[in-house]
Amino acid sequence: MAKRQYNKNLNVPNALTVLRFILIFPFIYFFLKDNYLEAFVILIISGVTDMLDGWIARKCNQFTELGQMLDPLFDKLTQAAVVICFAIKDPILIPLLAIFIVKETLMVAGAVNLISRNKKKPTGSKWYGKVATVLFYCSFGAIVGLKWIWHYESLPLSITLLSITAAFMIYAFVRYAKIYFTILHSDDPKYELDIREVMDKKK
Repeated sequence: MAKRQYNKNLNVPNALTVLRFILIFPFIYFFLKDNYLEAFVILIISGVTDMLDGWIARKCNQFTELGQMLDPLFDKLTQAAVVICFAIKDPILIPLLAIFIVKETLMVAGAVNLISRNKKKPTGSKWYGKVATVLFYCSFGAIVGLKWIWHYESLPLSITLLSITAAFMIYAFVRYAKIYFTILHSDDPKYELDIREVMDKKK
């Protein structure tokens, strides 16, 4: 009897990545309805899934090319939703929103260019990207928790947290840009991309 094959993309890390995308919608709903405690809890859960998916993938050897593409994409969508919601409520966050929009727009455009025009794999998340994401969740979690749940506001603290986050976002962008140009000009077969193979990866 032939051994049944299954799609390697159907694993726990990828499920957590998809969950992080789904959580964007209740976060937006609760935040704009001024239900900050619920929004804060969802943000924490989203951050935890972001840490867990990579840890489980490494621990259980469940890395997939699809997961490596979806993980940074859903990180960006989550962060975009959070920054826009916060900027609507507090104009102090608009400069960070501008930095975020420029950085992520360029990164998404680069990934689309690699995939659609050059048929190459964009890079997966790196440690500096993950650190930037962790700082993002910590900074915004602290601000929303202190200001809108415990009613404590410190402008110097907010500026410090946002400045550190923005600085590391810029640093991560520079590192990713170097990788982008390396992949773009490389003839190494390891960067070649077959979308059908990625979506229908069998074991």
